[in-house]
Amino acid sequence: MMIKENSLRRDPDLRGELAFLARGCDFVLPSRIKKRQKSFQQAQVQNKQEKKLGTPSPAPLKSAVSPRSLVTVNKVLISAPVSINIPRFYFPKGLPSVCNNHEETIARIEASFTEFEDERANIYEMGKIAKECGCPLYWKAPMFNAAGGERTGFVSVHSFVAMWRQLLQSCHDDAAKFLYLLAKPSCSYLEQEDFIPLLQDVVETHPGLTFLKDAPEFHSRYITTVIQRIFYMVNRSWSGKITLTEMRKSNFLQTLALLEEEDDINQITDYFSYEHFYVIYCKFWELDTDHDLYISQKDLARYNDQALSTRIIERIFSGAVVRGNEAQKEGQLSYADFVWLLIAEEDKRSPTSIEYWFRCLDLDGDGVLSMYELEYFYEEQCERMEAMGIEPLPFHDLLCQMLDLVKPDGDGRVMLRDLKRCRMAHVFYNTFFNLEKYLDNEQRDPFAIQKDVENDGPEPSDWDRYAAEEYELLVAEESGNEQLQEGGLSVWCERSLTQCQATEFGLQAAMVTVNDITLLRITKRDKEWMLSACQQTPGPYAAMLCYAMIPDYVLLAWHGKVSYHGGRDKAALPRNPETICKGFGST
Repeated sequence: MMIKENSLRRDPDLRGELAFLARGCDFVLPSRIKKRQKSFQQAQVQNKQEKKLGTPSPAPLKSAVSPRSLVTVNKVLISAPVSINIPRFYFPKGLPSVCNNHEETIARIEASFTEFEDERANIYEMGKIAKECGCPLYWKAPMFNAAGGERTGFVSVHSFVAMWRQLLQSCHDDAAKFLYLLAKPSCSYLEQEDFIPLLQDVVETHPGLTFLKDAPEFHSRYITTVIQRIFYMVNRSWSGKITLTEMRKSNFLQTLALLEEEDDINQITDYFSYEHFYVIYCKFWELDTDHDLYISQKDLARYNDQALSTRIIERIFSGAVVRGNEAQKEGQLSYADFVWLLIAEEDKRSPTSIEYWFRCLDLDGDGVLSMYELEYFYEEQCERMEAMGIEPLPFHDLLCQMLDLVKPDGDGRVMLRDLKRCRMAHVFYNTFFNLEKYLDNEQRDPFAIQKDVENDGPEPSDWDRYAAEEYELLVAEESGNEQLQEGGLSVWCERSLTQCQATEFGLQAAMVTVNDITLLRITKRDKEWMLSACQQTPGPYAAMLCYAMIPDYVLLAWHGKVSYHGGRDKAALPRNPETICKGFGST
């Protein structure tokens, strides 16, 4: 054992203790050392007190430790901790930049206001002020309202400069500035109504939405759709309040800046696309028979030919994902909630969609999908398959497939993080509540499914693909309706040998020969009447797409290879009549 202090080594008592320690007496040294250190500390404290009082210190005892050792031990005991200056590293409203010269910006703003009458700017003139501030064009409405323009109808140079100085002192990045301009006073989050002035300005001034000026009744519908899409993508906490952190993590501000550069608003598929709004609103309008902007469970059951199971519809209306308390009390689904439902249904790969359907399947709300909950939803799927003459897979075998698909961390339970990690959540969800998509997936090539999992390219999302296809169908239907206004329609069905003349609708006669699986675009009233005349159930689009029209050999050849919309490995049904003959008697 090595002793660094020479004074302790020269101590005769300590020398004896070290000798005992060398012979294996370990119990001697620790106790003596502790006592000796304690006496040193007491002596040092006493010396300090005597020095403060001005009394001379007593002479040291001969048996005590030498002064040299006392000084050494004293240095160890009274050494103060070194203070470390840790620089600030957390800036909730952005990192301040020392390079920005705010006075130059203020000078440019004041010079721009001199070009306006009485140095006052209206909301349309605020675009120039927004550019002088280094902000996107469509920040002008929030700037105008934040400076008090909403109350007076104009903004003076003094009120705007005062507001902008205060903003520059506290906000140092785009997200913080945007939230400061748009949020209510002393609020650190954005609610849905905060976006209305911004989006109203977009509707009124964007060149891609000029046609909406003549249809003001659609302004609120479009604004509601965009707001719901913003919260669907940005508000990841499901709180109904967009925080500064959520705004930074999203692409909303970048997308908003693109509105200034792109005149065709349909090219901006995130949030603002009018085509996407048109698809969503038309889907809702078909279900909302009384057009009160609310749909019931019975109305929703008609969506996509009863695609969703009854039990999942009950969960949607139970409040698990419905965000409006008023609609929930009345047992109805509002248009705003339908926007979430449609996007979540048609794109089950997005994080919000995965969370949406997880909430629906989680009956007890414990954050875990148990086997009992999965069996509860699969029972209805089995009943529907048996009604169609399809033998369902036993639940035990299906459960093994799903667990192999998801690979959950826990045994016998599926958690939200498991579904987000596996990248096959859409297959998992369709299995339990969307029979049509489940059967389509069962008929797909397994290698194609694996290819989808491994493909990381920038392909359009499932929602973008669905919206594009549906918009084309709706446009084709509208064009078909216009053609029907000019002439009549008579359809001859080869298999059912039924000739349905539409002359009772006051239309001139024409003949359309349907010798394949052609889709005919007519109005909904004409479509339902013609299918009823053929003793068939009306479908969502096809006027004469009757099961009896399809030959058996076509059914066998097309089984598993054709779907209505088409897909990666399936062909889409034809969209136009093959042969249009003028007059009766032509075949």
